[in-house]
Amino acid sequence: MQLEDFDYDLPQELIAQVPLEKRDTSRLMVLDKNTGEVEHKHFTDILDYMEEGDTLVLNDTKVLPARLIGVKEDTGAVIEVLLLKDIEGATWECLTKPAKRVHVGTVISFGDGKLKAKCVFEGEDGIRKYDLIYDGILLEILDELGTMPLPPYIHEKLEDQTRYNTVYAKNIGSSAAPTAGLHFTKELLEKVKMKKVNIAYVTLHVGLGTFRPVMEDNILEHKMHTEYYEMSKETADILTKTKENHKKIIAVGTTSVRTLETIMTKYGEFKECCGNTDIFIYPGYQFKAINYLITNFHLPKSTLIMLISALAGREKVLNAYKIAVEEKYRFFSFGDAMIILDD
Repeated sequence: MQLEDFDYDLPQELIAQVPLEKRDTSRLMVLDKNTGEVEHKHFTDILDYMEEGDTLVLNDTKVLPARLIGVKEDTGAVIEVLLLKDIEGATWECLTKPAKRVHVGTVISFGDGKLKAKCVFEGEDGIRKYDLIYDGILLEILDELGTMPLPPYIHEKLEDQTRYNTVYAKNIGSSAAPTAGLHFTKELLEKVKMKKVNIAYVTLHVGLGTFRPVMEDNILEHKMHTEYYEMSKETADILTKTKENHKKIIAVGTTSVRTLETIMTKYGEFKECCGNTDIFIYPGYQFKAINYLITNFHLPKSTLIMLISALAGREKVLNAYKIAVEEKYRFFSFGDAMIILDD
């Protein structure tokens, strides 16, 4: 399979730069994976595709406003730091730009010294580890000094930082939002419950690798990034019961899919567990966990468009994307949604 097989033409003006005023007013493309037929709806119509006993699976990871702009204390040089992972105590693994200016012992100051970062380790590809120095509560300091680490294709300023998190975001650890979930409001989730549809949560902390382009012409040579996931006993029990009752498991986002498919591939069942996954799903993969997928429109040549092509068929997906361009759907993180059906 060649990388070019997953390319499509996308006018730049269709890349959504800001979220809609109301989350659930996005458009919804409905794609039947068996026939390839497409319908045009609105996101609130998502309820029509759920029945009593089905389970909606949400990724409850949370993104911090972890992008910080500071200055080196000794030279005043401007340095950008993105907090990636809390390693231990106040020590964080971070992406640093320009990294060549930061060495062990370098101190970077943010917000006139309200937060300082002392480099304690130099890694590759811009990775540095820092001891953070501050008084008070780090989350409050980040709310004041930091901004959301928006994807590189978004150039507009995000006025409301909360819009790059889902309404159910809880577990801190992502460098990027699980964007298919951004369409749900608390009111819409209440309507899901009123239909006696289960809501189950998994956690997968989305890494920066999700934006890393596939460079290999032969996609089978691509090495996936690893991401941390968790499933609780409560969620495992709900999903097991859903399967036993021959009801649908509806995954919200490719991150939920990767979590569920990782667990079913590894254990052959849903169970309480945690670990790291580098699962790469592309055409030919046999799905073991999910029935329907709610997702956004993804970048050309990305591992995400490969994943949905594995579910619905490459030609059907590319045809649906061609229609989406013609109908001027909004693309990527703040864009419109698609549901892939298997009836």
